[in-house]
Order: sequence, then structure tokens, then C-alpha cells
Amino acid sequence: MAEEEITIKIQRFDPAADKLPYWQSYKVKMKPGMTVLDALFEILNHQDGTLSFRFCCRAGVCGSCAMMIAGKLRLACETQVGQFAWMKELPVSPLPHQKIVKDLAVDYDHFFDRIKQIKPYLIGKEPYPEKEYIQTPKEREPINEPIDCILCGSCTSSCTVAWTNSDYLGPAALMKAYRFYSDTRDIADDERLDIVENESGLFRCHTIFNCVEVCPKKLNPTEAIQKLKIKVAKRKLFGRKKSSRA
Repeated sequence: MAEEEITIKIQRFDPAADKLPYWQSYKVKMKPGMTVLDALFEILNHQDGTLSFRFCCRAGVCGSCAMMIAGKLRLACETQVGQFAWMKELPVSPLPHQKIVKDLAVDYDHFFDRIKQIKPYLIGKEPYPEKEYIQTPKEREPINEPIDCILCGSCTSSCTVAWTNSDYLGPAALMKAYRFYSDTRDIADDERLDIVENESGLFRCHTIFNCVEVCPKKLNPTEAIQKLKIKVAKRKLFGRKKSSRA
């Protein structure tokens, strides 16, 4: 029995050579368990060595292969080609509203610049422990969800506010701020609230929920943003409570 084929229609664009993006189609023989990332490698290795895309872990952990697949933001390494066998052509394009480096690879510089603004690292209280800060299961519970963010950029690429406001921190950065604010080992509560309490931060979110719909890890950046808004409101009413956790 002949192997079934599927046509992968890829948006191509090389800023150094092309004036506008264009679509190019490739036929790929479908195999059991084949992912979209596998199909892209099949094209790269056997049909067109000029195709560009990002990848790393191939296990849904690094977020590098986030792209638009069949009209929805997905991770190419987790998306099975077989589910689109009924389609005449499977369209694949880069993350929307991002600067294209080449083909399916986009420039993440601005995305990570916004992440850096909220100081995405633990600021612990002194004296520092010799090995680790101890945290109980109950203390860790608030960060169980936001800590799973893989920084794929899908939420920010889907955010209509981020499309038109380059200063907006975006859902990924704001959820990262909430992750560290909620961490009982971190002492920079007010410092991070100062960073996000402005019109380029929390109050630019319009609660549209695009970020929730596209997150490949089923996280809820909108909820994290609303919880930070509540923290800001309480601080306005009751003042700054502490500079560190006892």
C-alpha cells in the first residue's frame, strides 16, 4: 500500500532577498507519529536546504518551534501531521506580528527584552542558605502553574495589544512577574509591582484571553495579570507592607 502524502504549504521570506513573503508547497510522505517538525526536517534534508526554522528540544519544553499551523499557534514538535490528513494543503507560517529573520524563524530579541524588564530571577533574602531555600508544597502551590511557562512567545504574538504597542510588557513577561511575586523565597515584591504598575504593564491588558487560548501548556496569563492588579490595588489602599519576607 502506497504511503499517503500531504502537501505542506510554507510561508517563505528572506528579508535580504525578498520584498514580500510568499507561499511555497512541498509534498511529504506521511509516517506514523510524524510531527510537523519532522515534516519540516524532511523538507530541509531532502527537498530544500534553504528552509529556515527554529527548534531545540523536540519535546515541547524549549518553545523554540512555536509557529502558526493550520491557522492556530502551536508547537511544531507536538503537532501531529496525521490530524490534518483531510486537508488538501497544510499551511505553516511564522509567529504573527514578529520580525522575521528568515522563513519560519522570527526575531525574539524584543520579546526577551520585555522579559528581562521584570527581573526574571529569584531575589532571595539574606543570609543566603548554603544549599537551597526550603519551600513546603503549600508554599509552592501558587507558582505550580506559572513556573511551567516555556517562553515560546505564542501568548505575546496573539495579543492584540502587543501588536500595536511595542512598549507593552506582554502576557509572558507579566505572568513571569507574577511567578516571582508569588514565590515565598523571593523578597522583591514591591520592586516588581513598581515595574508592572503602569500603562505599559498591567493596565494595558484588555482581558481578551487570546493568550489563554493559544498557550501550548494550558497556562492562564490573564488570570496572573488580574491577580497582580489586585495586589496593586491592595497596596494602594493599605500601603507597602514589607520589603522582605520574614
